[in-house]
Amino acid sequence: MFSDDELNGWFRREVLSLEPSLTAFLRGHCSQKDEIADLRQEVYEKALRGAGRGLPDRTAPYVFAIARNLLITRARRARIVRIDSVADIERLPMHPDWLTPERYLSAKQELARARECLEGLPTRCREVMRLRRVQGMKIREIADHLGIGIDAVEQQITRGIRLLANHMLETAAPSDAEGASASVGKPREGS
Repeated sequence: MFSDDELNGWFRREVLSLEPSLTAFLRGHCSQKDEIADLRQEVYEKALRGAGRGLPDRTAPYVFAIARNLLITRARRARIVRIDSVADIERLPMHPDWLTPERYLSAKQELARARECLEGLPTRCREVMRLRRVQGMKIREIADHLGIGIDAVEQQITRGIRLLANHMLETAAPSDAEGASASVGKPREGS
């Protein structure tokens, strides 16, 4: 590892010298101009944190890759409707013919079960699942964000999906569970 003086020297010498071109890059790719300074600070923070694990061979591509990934993540988040914002189905505008009362109640119960299960996942697994399934981050972005390997992210996603599916099957309404267990592993008639 590097001493704080070495890391700070690298940062001042190689990263801060990129500020004019980094600012121009962010201005050219960010629709909200008032966020440029905040974005630049976030790039600096990520660059410094990442360099703490090892200085990059080439600083400029490293810094601009961080900026690009940050812009992509922000754009994706702006387009994604978070599960928390639609969790209360009662507040969603609906046409009366869309759902019967039974389907409405069933959907509300399923959403509550899914939210309950997500909250019951182990901490790391829950965090990875939220970043992947709720916020829409890519596996590489999650790995970078959490400071873990891609394999670890993939294992947590696999584990999370398995635990969610098991929980949803275990807590399914009796008629749903019977239908699911009756069809699992059995060939369909006429197959």
